[in-house]
Amino acid sequence: MFNFDSMITRQRKWMLYWLAILVLCAGFLPYTRIFLGLILGSSISLYNLWLLQYKSEKLGKTIAAGEKARTGLGTFSRMAAAVLAVVVAIRFEEYFHLYAVIFGIVSSYLMMAVDVIVYQIAMRKRKED
Repeated sequence: MFNFDSMITRQRKWMLYWLAILVLCAGFLPYTRIFLGLILGSSISLYNLWLLQYKSEKLGKTIAAGEKARTGLGTFSRMAAAVLAVVVAIRFEEYFHLYAVIFGIVSSYLMMAVDVIVYQIAMRKRKED
């Protein structure tokens, strides 16, 4: 369980760092609309990441206790949040760039993939030493 907890912490930190970089870029660079879209999408993505991790942990504990799993992983909630972000981007097109919002929504999944790759490389180096 320790590896799962540390993975959750790493991924959330990376997402918060990503959001901080986006906020700085939105404040200092001239592409405000794009960065606001990335912030909106990444915020929803952070919520989706938190929800997925929470539901996964809850499901794991339920199965480890030998009980029957009564809930899923919140797929509908995560998709509804993504659709809401896209609707907001379409409605307020003058503030948010639609493609940036979509890329932002996918950003947590990219962070998870990068985290797995970095973790595997670190484990291999640790075994070699």
